[in-house]
Amino acid sequence: MTCWIDAHHHLWDLEAVHYPWLMARGMDRFFGDPTPIQRNYLLQEFRSEAEPCGIRASIHIQVGAESGLDEAGWVQTVADANPDWPMAQVVYCDLTSADLSAQLDTFKTLPTVRGVRQIVGRAPGEDAQTGTNTLLDDPQFLAGLQEAGRRGLSFDLQLIPELMEKTARVLAQAPDTPVALCHAGSPHDRSPAGLKDWAQRLRALSDLPQVSCKLSGLGMFDHNWTPNSICPIVEVGLEQFGPERVMFGSNFPVDKLYGDYATLAQAYRDLVPTEAHSAVFGESAARFYDLEVHWE
Repeated sequence: MTCWIDAHHHLWDLEAVHYPWLMARGMDRFFGDPTPIQRNYLLQEFRSEAEPCGIRASIHIQVGAESGLDEAGWVQTVADANPDWPMAQVVYCDLTSADLSAQLDTFKTLPTVRGVRQIVGRAPGEDAQTGTNTLLDDPQFLAGLQEAGRRGLSFDLQLIPELMEKTARVLAQAPDTPVALCHAGSPHDRSPAGLKDWAQRLRALSDLPQVSCKLSGLGMFDHNWTPNSICPIVEVGLEQFGPERVMFGSNFPVDKLYGDYATLAQAYRDLVPTEAHSAVFGESAARFYDLEVHWE
């Protein structure tokens, strides 16, 4: 079976929604120089890259818009205008907000919304400047996670390995909130010792039955990646979570900075055992995000 669902990608229309990080000029980010992607990236372009690789549906993940609601509304209009392309979305929502219930009520009116994302960690250097990691110490963050789960919403978790054990202790108190671990937990140290440490820390999350893992965004910390260089990450993800809790995601257009879609998809197709293809490249994402796809 070929890839069917891309469980992690972004779209943006710079005229329709404001993305402060994307509009900033002359700033390198942890994932590299964003200049080549500081332009519109719309569904037509994404489909032109993904469909030849067998992708037939996708999950749009919020990507730092100034207004999470504006972004979510725009994504909904894209989905409405393209009914032949099944697409669900994960929106940005500050789970510590005083008006969280009202925000979630509004998001729930959009039929494509399946979950929320609030980034816990991006990279050690950036996190030290932004203070993002302090979310884990805020009791309102845990309360927000629990509330999302009560409303049938999932949580997309982006963090770095150093935060895994602490995050697992928080997530254990929200067992009814399904969690998708973005980018396999962002193993930023790709040395043998770094990957060993990541794999050990990952156990804290993989031991939680509500957590699934996305094989996505692996180029952000390895701009010259090869199938051999990402192979240990794919193998550990499959071993710890099992194919039924693993999903393929391209992280396009961010990972477009490091290569084309066809090369990326083929690498994963070769690295994931054939018997796990149906789960990793479709069924796991369809089940997690409750996305209706008519399999061929």
